[in-house]
Amino acid sequence: MMHEFFSNLESGLSKAIDAGEASPRKIYARELARLGTRLYGGNGGVAWCGITAPFDLLNAMGVTSCFVEFVGAMLASTGVVGSFIEETDHMGYSSDACSYHRAVMGASRKGMVPEPAFLVGTTNPCSGGLAVIENLARRFGKRQYVLHIPQDQSGGNVRFLAEQLRDLSAFVAAHTGAPLDPDALRRAVSNTNEARALMAEAYEFAKAVPSPVATKDLANYGIVMALFLGTDAAVDIARAFRDEFAKRVADTKSGVPNEKVRLLWIQNRIQFKNGIDDILAREYGASVVIDELNDITWDAIDPDEPFEGIARRSISIPFNGSIANRVAHLKKLAREYRVHGAVNPCNWGCRQGTGARGLIEEGLKEIGVPVLNLEVDCIDSRKFTEGQFRTRIEAFMEMLAGRPSPWS
Repeated sequence: MMHEFFSNLESGLSKAIDAGEASPRKIYARELARLGTRLYGGNGGVAWCGITAPFDLLNAMGVTSCFVEFVGAMLASTGVVGSFIEETDHMGYSSDACSYHRAVMGASRKGMVPEPAFLVGTTNPCSGGLAVIENLARRFGKRQYVLHIPQDQSGGNVRFLAEQLRDLSAFVAAHTGAPLDPDALRRAVSNTNEARALMAEAYEFAKAVPSPVATKDLANYGIVMALFLGTDAAVDIARAFRDEFAKRVADTKSGVPNEKVRLLWIQNRIQFKNGIDDILAREYGASVVIDELNDITWDAIDPDEPFEGIARRSISIPFNGSIANRVAHLKKLAREYRVHGAVNPCNWGCRQGTGARGLIEEGLKEIGVPVLNLEVDCIDSRKFTEGQFRTRIEAFMEMLAGRPSPWS
C-alpha cells in the first residue's frame, strides 16, 4: 500500500514538474515521495531513527534512513491512520500516548513498517520516540544504537557526542559491510553546508514585510529537510525555495494576498487534511510566516571535524535542553519575523506540545505576542471537529485585530 502510494505520488509530481509546474513545494514533495519509495521498496538497508539522528552521515554511508514519526505523518496524510492507532489500543497502549508513536507501532503490527537492517535511537527530543525505536528493535529482532544527546555544548559534551557518532559509523559499517568513505563524508558535509546557507537565505527573505511565504509553503520543512542533508537533493530543494522567495520579494509579491496578520506556528503542523490554513489566509489575510523548527541553529560544519560539527547541530535543536532555551528561541523568531500572534497545536501526549504550553504562552506574552493553544491530536482526524476550531480561530483573530502590533 505505502510503496504504491509513494510511487504514484512521485510519478504524478514528476509529470507536473516536467510540464513546467516546478514549484519549490512540488520539488520538495517529490523528494519525499522518492524517499518513501526507497523506504518501502523492499530492498533492505533501511534504518529507522530518532529525529536528531545524523542523516547526512547515514546518507554518506548509502543508508536509506528516516525518523519513525515520518510514518505516522504519512499515514495521517492518507487518511487511514485510525485503524493503526486502534491496533495499539488493543495492544494496551495508553490513549494518552503520542499518536505519532502509536500509529507507528500499530503500523508495524500490521506489516506497514519495513523491516530495518538496524535502528538508531536518540534521547532527544523525546523519550517516546526512543521507546518506539526500542520496541521496533525488539519486534524485528534487530540491533539498535542509541545516541545520548547532551543538553548543551558545555564542558566535553560536544566531544562526548562526536565520539558516539564515530562509534555509530563503525556500527553502521558492521551492518552494511561498507566502511565509511572519508571522501563521501566530505562531499556530504559540503552538501549540508551548501543547503544550510541556502536555507538561511530563504528564511531571511521570509522575514520581509509582506512575507513571500504562503501559509503551506514551509509546513514541516525544517524538520523534514534533515532527512536530505548530505545529498544533492537537499541543495536542489533549498535553492528552489531561496530562488522563489527572492523573486517574490523582488516583485513585492506576498505569499498571502493582502497580508494583514503574521503568525508563528509552534512545533509541528496538523498532518491530516484540514481547513485551518485556508481559513487563516482566505478569511483573515493571515500567513504563517515562520514555523518553530524552520531555523538554522547550527554553524557550518568544518569538513576536517565533521563529527564535532554534526554533534553541535544535534545539540542545538530548540527542543533540547531547558524550556527556557526554547522560549528564548521562540521570542527570537517572533521578533525577527514581526509576528502578531502564535498558534500552538498542543498535540495530545506530547511534552513539547501540551507539557510546555503554559511556559511558552507566558514567555511570548512578555513580548506582546498572544498564543492560540489548540488542543488537538495532530495525527488522528477522528478527534478533529472543524467547527469548534473555527470558533477558536475567529475569537483569536478578532482579538488580534483589536490590538496594536507589538512591532509598530
